[in-house]
Amino acid sequence: MNRTKLFVCGLTLAMAASMSFAQDKKKGGAGDAAKGKEVFEQCGVCHNTDSDEKKMGPGLKGLFKKAKMADGKAPTEPNVRTKVNAGGNGMPAYEDMLSKEERDNLIAYLKTL
Repeated sequence: MNRTKLFVCGLTLAMAASMSFAQDKKKGGAGDAAKGKEVFEQCGVCHNTDSDEKKMGPGLKGLFKKAKMADGKAPTEPNVRTKVNAGGNGMPAYEDMLSKEERDNLIAYLKTL
């Protein structure tokens, strides 16, 4: 009987955690790649998504799979987010131009390249 109660409690906790995670995803914490593709349209003037070939800025195909970005840093989410926010080397800073949700969506899209 005690094992059954323990099992039910564990199952209930697991389901509650799963539901909480699903709600967090709906809030956009991880970003929406489809919406990020729309945000990227303004970036596409300077960046290719289908090749490594440089336009005005570096090509972004496979960005998160590369050993390093054009600035020499590892292509981790925090480093890419910092680059998007601060800009530099001819790239404008987008921290004040895009909302947090738009930047989250953009990062989610970049991860699909």
